[in-house]
Amino acid sequence: MTTPPLILASTSPFRRELLARLGLPFATANPAVEETMLPGESPEDGALRLSEAKARAVAGAHPAALIIGSDQVACLDGRVFGKPLTHANAVRQLQTMRGRQVNFFTGLCLLHAPSGRVHCRGVPTLVSFRELSDAEIERYLQLEQPYNCAGSARAEGLGIALIARIDGPDPNALIGLPLIALCELLRRENVSPLQP
Repeated sequence: MTTPPLILASTSPFRRELLARLGLPFATANPAVEETMLPGESPEDGALRLSEAKARAVAGAHPAALIIGSDQVACLDGRVFGKPLTHANAVRQLQTMRGRQVNFFTGLCLLHAPSGRVHCRGVPTLVSFRELSDAEIERYLQLEQPYNCAGSARAEGLGIALIARIDGPDPNALIGLPLIALCELLRRENVSPLQP
């Protein structure tokens, strides 16, 4: 049986680097999905919905592929922290999160385009932020400019200096692609990085 091509529905270099760790050949595609939460939608439901929407968005161009979609939502006290997009928004996000525990929920979807089969998984990560001074926040934002990163903290870069502790089942989830869950979903489609 021929293994379908693997497509990562993302332009994120960080997700691409994570997927490359598995040693499986893959290509990337831009899903061009509007990443906004629906009114009343929980962070978990939003991340799962958006991860599936990203996979489905590229399925038309890749009808024979296995497509990976992923999305992440940060949440504190019921408030969702998306991509800040501006410096001022990033400052406000980090000032709100300093000294607090923030839930980052990463949605993962594997879509078997030929059959329409969908496998989804959500992976939670609890991030404890340090007590950050305004000067530290400004310096971080000047150096990193994480304006397209949920919660304004890029843990795969200098954002790790903002964090006191990370608790979750997969250290890769916080960066944006939970590889442990992905390996499980790929095995459901008879794909494994350990196959000879």
